[in-house]
Amino acid sequence: MSRIAVVGGGTMGNGIAQVFAASSHEVTLVEVSEERLQSALGNIGKSLDRAVKKGALDAAGKGAVLERIRGATTLADAREAEIVVEAVVEDATTKKKVFEQLDTVCPPSTLFASNTSSISITELAAATNRPDRFIGMHFMNPVPVMPLVEIVRGLTTSDDTYQTIESCSRGLGKTPVEVQDYPGFVSNRVLMPMINEAIYCLMEGVATRESIDQVMKLGMNHPMGPLALADLIGLDVCLSIMNVLHEGYSDSKYRPCPLLRKMVAAGRLGRKAGRGFYEYD
Repeated sequence: MSRIAVVGGGTMGNGIAQVFAASSHEVTLVEVSEERLQSALGNIGKSLDRAVKKGALDAAGKGAVLERIRGATTLADAREAEIVVEAVVEDATTKKKVFEQLDTVCPPSTLFASNTSSISITELAAATNRPDRFIGMHFMNPVPVMPLVEIVRGLTTSDDTYQTIESCSRGLGKTPVEVQDYPGFVSNRVLMPMINEAIYCLMEGVATRESIDQVMKLGMNHPMGPLALADLIGLDVCLSIMNVLHEGYSDSKYRPCPLLRKMVAAGRLGRKAGRGFYEYD
């Protein structure tokens, strides 16, 4: 599986494209416009520059990675890929539309993977005519650094599909972990309620943002506090995942904190917006 297409060049998509290209795959990175494509390619370049600065990569290696990434602005450009990894906005309707189109342009043998962090793989697969060749491939942020790939089996994902994606993940230097298709999978079913509860603590005046994060860092040995982590993930993404959990389990313990809703409505989405629970330059 040497030819890969990544659909969506945002924070996750450009990282996924970089990791595949760094592992000698030929990558087609698809974005909706030339402007967004150039932004994605620029971010990959900056990420590679950081790797060069750290001594993890040399200039020639950076050039080789970039040469293996081809930009595109139509889904038809993904037609030669053996695996397509979708990394568009965390919205089920949008993702289904993408896969419906991909299903018409890609040959039946192409495997489809979604980087969704919480949406049902079974539901997304049903939008295609290849549910047996559909799987979740949930990378962690930042993709070039984090070792985990949560591999999510849909109801009808075949063993061959799973084994191919597991092997591919190991080839990227990642550690694949198999999980079943339930809302939030494992990672976000555990993580997001913690973040949501930290936001409740802030809203109720239990402690300041710094104190809440300090407790979890120093008391629980977390590398980053939950509010800073929410800013890194994106508060809009956190809200989307909490909504999926709340709707999927019909349990009040997954109800998104009103302050989280308010922050998203105000456009305070975290690092990518320059302001969330903290302020960023």
